[in-house]
Amino acid sequence: MVLSELIQRSPIRIFEQSINGGLKPGEIGVIASPRGVGKTSVLVQIALDKLLQGKKVIHVSFSQQTQHILVWYEDIFSEFIQKKNLENADEIKNDLVKNRVLMNFNQDGITIEQIIKSLRAMTIEGGFKADSIIIDGFDFSRTDKENMEAVKTFATELGVSVWYSCSVGNENEYDKENIPVVLGNFAGSMDVVIVLQPKSDHVELSISKDRDSIISKSMAMKLDPKTLLILEA
Repeated sequence: MVLSELIQRSPIRIFEQSINGGLKPGEIGVIASPRGVGKTSVLVQIALDKLLQGKKVIHVSFSQQTQHILVWYEDIFSEFIQKKNLENADEIKNDLVKNRVLMNFNQDGITIEQIIKSLRAMTIEGGFKADSIIIDGFDFSRTDKENMEAVKTFATELGVSVWYSCSVGNENEYDKENIPVVLGNFAGSMDVVIVLQPKSDHVELSISKDRDSIISKSMAMKLDPKTLLILEA
């Protein structure tokens, strides 16, 4: 399979259609689930889709073990090669690496303003014009509405979309709209909220919020529990 076919046939196309064309510049999306269900995998697949299109991505990790993020990219790309028999895989992989930046922060002792300053330095002073920013491992219980509005303003100013992961302990930590309670104070800053729900033989993706619509509906896709790749339902 050639690269253009891989992009066209990617399940991310259905993912984007499910949320009215995907995140636009200046918008913020959240992937929520308990730990270990597949949030990082979904974020990496969203990022890889952008990278395969020749766009630039900044992946921000708040984990102390950043090596596992690189492993996710390596493993998922390898799955693509095996399943799709991608031509010129080595050349494509080299281009992906050039267009991806991994940044690591610790929420202890750093402010949102400092994080935004670092991202601004990378995108403007550093000349790395990112299309998307992935933020994984951020603890929403340690932030507030003002900080999230600052991220929203930054994303709008630079014309980037921002995807977060959000860890949720159990089903009691969702409100009646199936939005994580921890997002309650600043859910208005979030444009899209998607919840991963473990089932007996797959992981279901459902939409809880799509811009001004508070809904709860399944997406036409699922995660393979073994590979954690997004598949059509």
